[in-house]
Amino acid sequence: MSPDDRSDALPRSDAHPYLRAATAGLRHHTRTLTAQTAAGESARPADRPHLDSLHAHLTALHRLLDQIAERTRPERPASGRHLATAHARLWQAADAVHAAFHLMPAAAPGGSDCHPERLPEGPPVLTICQRHLAASHAIRRKTTATDLATPAS
Repeated sequence: MSPDDRSDALPRSDAHPYLRAATAGLRHHTRTLTAQTAAGESARPADRPHLDSLHAHLTALHRLLDQIAERTRPERPASGRHLATAHARLWQAADAVHAAFHLMPAAAPGGSDCHPERLPEGPPVLTICQRHLAASHAIRRKTTATDLATPAS
């Protein structure tokens, strides 16, 4: 039995195990932060590695939603338009997290600047900026500047 055959044999609830696992991880993280606040622990602000991980999650979700929207649009145009809007909103969220990342204090002075004309100096700046640049190319191929500037409704 090939892996493809097994995926067809899975119950519908197990059709997307990795997506469910990622969602469960986010829920766990949110509950942990909420519990720390409720327990009276001092709330620590996000740090650069935390925002880097969150940006990675948002851009991966952005790619997934793009693929789902592309497959849905031909058969169900109205649903495809809503998914395309969600795709643009995810880009806006990733863009805001990227901007927040660069406003965090850097380990080395001057190391937090994002310069598209040259590569940043190593991780995590290198990884988040490369990831963000790739996502920005993808969103600009399919979305107008007006769509991106439109606030969520």
